[in-house]
Amino acid sequence: MAALRLWRWRCRALLSRPAGALRARRGLAAGPEMHFGFQTVTEEERREKIYQVFENVAKKYDVMNDSMTLGIHRVWKDILVHKMNPCPGTLLLDVAGGTGDIAFRFINYVRSVRQRQLQRKLRHHQNLSWQEIFESYQNDKFNNSLGDSQVVVCDINREMLKVGKQKAQHLGYSEGLSWVLGNAEELPFDDDKFDVYTIAFGIRNVTRIDLALQEAYRVLKPGGRFLCLEFSHVSNPLVSRLYDLYSFQVIPVLGEVIAGDWRSYQYLVESIRQFPPQEELKAMIEDAGFFKVDYENLNFGIVAIHSGFKL
Repeated sequence: MAALRLWRWRCRALLSRPAGALRARRGLAAGPEMHFGFQTVTEEERREKIYQVFENVAKKYDVMNDSMTLGIHRVWKDILVHKMNPCPGTLLLDVAGGTGDIAFRFINYVRSVRQRQLQRKLRHHQNLSWQEIFESYQNDKFNNSLGDSQVVVCDINREMLKVGKQKAQHLGYSEGLSWVLGNAEELPFDDDKFDVYTIAFGIRNVTRIDLALQEAYRVLKPGGRFLCLEFSHVSNPLVSRLYDLYSFQVIPVLGEVIAGDWRSYQYLVESIRQFPPQEELKAMIEDAGFFKVDYENLNFGIVAIHSGFKL
């Protein structure tokens, strides 16, 4: 209880600071020092602390996402996949995608597109017998339901991947899906390999965003697309104030009640405030070599989807 009271006092102190003070602390510290939430740590300490956060919350990660966002994160992820608009044959790399939310949506989307393609194909087979049509439909449906599409889920955290694999097995996802343990800053893949790279609520937690963006560029094929869904910065002052109150006063308490870990979710809300705003992230993506970079704010900028192409 003493720790909880101390945390509440700290939150009130943070919220009482002027906006400029928070903005001054937003960027990463220069040199070997960087931020872990509002703490200043070394690069190695940040890496270790973030790994521990996700190892601690892996089993409750999906439940907490639903609780923190009142389920709205599902809509945000649906919008990301619809923006991607993958077609059969697409090879997707989903980085920091441990529990599989983007991967499963990708598979569902491609299956839906493939189903419509098969139906159009059958409508052009009017001169075939019903048996020939049925056999053609069954062969296409069951032997190639994804049209050779594949999604590779890459995550640095073993526990997150473990949860994702268990979900996939429970939900019946296996075709066109693979899981790889890997670091976003040093991906274990060849150059020019993937059609699309996604990272949803993950780039904020990499130690070096610039390296992660360079790696995204490296593994994408020419013409490939980069898509990033991440918490961002609210421009409306009233919404921003309400969002701060909810973030600092409610989310860590939910973390304690649901996951038994308020510290990890205190880091979460602090890390969002430290993350570069929309225009700054856009510039970083361009610096990595991407073209036609833009972003779309969702829910007043609580989250944003950044998009870019490797040309």
